[in-house]
Amino acid sequence: MVPGWIPRDVVLEVTQAPAVEAVHTELLRQWGSSEVWRLSYGLRSVIVKRGTDTQAGEDAVYERLVVPLEMPAPRLLYGADGVLMLEDVGRVTLEQEPTADGFVAAAALVAEIRGKPVDGASDFPPGQVKELATRIGRIDFDLEPLVDALERLHRDAPLGIVHGDFVPKNLVTDGTHWTAVDWPLAYVAPHLSDLYTLVRDAVALGYERGPIVARYVEAAGADPFLVDRQLLVGGACFCLLALAFVVEEGLRTIPGSEEWIDPLIAELADVVEQLP
Repeated sequence: MVPGWIPRDVVLEVTQAPAVEAVHTELLRQWGSSEVWRLSYGLRSVIVKRGTDTQAGEDAVYERLVVPLEMPAPRLLYGADGVLMLEDVGRVTLEQEPTADGFVAAAALVAEIRGKPVDGASDFPPGQVKELATRIGRIDFDLEPLVDALERLHRDAPLGIVHGDFVPKNLVTDGTHWTAVDWPLAYVAPHLSDLYTLVRDAVALGYERGPIVARYVEAAGADPFLVDRQLLVGGACFCLLALAFVVEEGLRTIPGSEEWIDPLIAELADVVEQLP
């Protein structure tokens, strides 16, 4: 049965089903802050989402960044009142079928995202480091090296789009092309937290870091020494944002997320210690 919060008229329009009752439904994800379904009729299928808290406002991200910059993202078919209907770009994620080739292909996807020209100011200025640390309230080591490194990066590296949740579950393939899904956390910054999280997950699964970073450098035509700096700063920024999410939202919506805090703080400390 199609959930009641999904507009019936839009369902019929995009699936071309004769009646809502003819539409097949598949629940893909249901968390405290998001719910995702696949709706299909015959060979037509779409993805429908609704989110709250940090998962809300994806339609605004589409309007501001994804659509104008032609990001490698699912096409937006409908968006209103926190409900999005999106093109179905594939049924297999990198989380479901992790491979070395998949992670390398995803690195090229990061380069494609970063290659889009961005105007305007950074959404993660150096001052945000201390703001996030204050909100988290559990960090007992000096973050000044990160502030300095982020200031230098704003001088030395161009701004680009950061997907913000570039992890295997959000990387989908149709067997030929890879697409990044779930864009509500996207923002503009000079660092490479997307490449950092991709490498982080690959290494955790036993894959080598080198080919993934090398593929990004090749695809982006980037300076490998600058990329190393962008990776470290991106890793620290990822940890800060993840900690802020857990403290401010995850503890309410995700059972067991309290256990993520200490490892994230330890990871943040390790990355900050490596900053030049």
